[in-house]
Amino acid sequence: MAEPRRPAEGCSYRNTDCLERPLRRLFAGLGSGVAACPWPFALAPLLLSAALGAGFLFLPQRQANDIEGQFTPTGGPAKAERDFVRRRFPTDDSERFSAPRLPTEGAYAALIAVAPAEGSVLAPAARSELRRLDGAVRASGYEQLCARSGGSCAAPCPAPLLPLLGDGDAAALENLTFPVSSGSFLGAALGGVRTGAGGRVLSARAVKLVYYLREDGAAAASRRWLEGFLRDVPSALPPSGAVQVTYFTSLSRQQEFEGNTKSVIPLFSITYFLTITFSVVSCLR
Repeated sequence: MAEPRRPAEGCSYRNTDCLERPLRRLFAGLGSGVAACPWPFALAPLLLSAALGAGFLFLPQRQANDIEGQFTPTGGPAKAERDFVRRRFPTDDSERFSAPRLPTEGAYAALIAVAPAEGSVLAPAARSELRRLDGAVRASGYEQLCARSGGSCAAPCPAPLLPLLGDGDAAALENLTFPVSSGSFLGAALGGVRTGAGGRVLSARAVKLVYYLREDGAAAASRRWLEGFLRDVPSALPPSGAVQVTYFTSLSRQQEFEGNTKSVIPLFSITYFLTITFSVVSCLR
């Protein structure tokens, strides 16, 4: 006679039926339910995915591409110290602008003009091109948004350099000294300088002009002006060989970062597709 069936043993490393039996019954019931009424199981995942995917409509308002926010620690000491400086030493871009007192880079557009080999930006032809370029910048609405000091726009370069943008003032150029002239430091504005007796400037290969804009109360308008500057400045660059001009703004780094991201994302998509396809094909073998 057959040996009577022993009662089910408890779960152990020799007996796993205690887990397999209820799971088998569960999936058998699920399979029967799907076979008997398949439409709810087919439509429910689609409707749920569509409902959850609707949140992508709010992505443009919630996305954050700020370089500082992404590549610096949240609540870092440097940010706290900068906020302390802002509270204790507030700036006034509309009346008393001072670039050295800015706690950040500020909102600005910069132009760097370089003369050809053995040339000088102090030569008459180069000065004429710089004058035309400066006029194009000011004609684009810069005067309405510029950072002001003493009731007028802050000079795009130290005051002693302003005569080189004029049609001619040989005496002012002859009295220009480096690195300090009339109490102003020119080391950040002139490059490739050759000097004579007493530090008098004989020639300079490059000059840098920085146009600061207001951030307090006109930050949005200043940003739009900088975007227009990056879009329109190539058409205003000097066509002649007197100077070669490059440009940069406080938005350039952020825009380059976003441009690189947009160019890299399609490559990531292709990489993921190839990787997943290779994995699926490998598992089919």
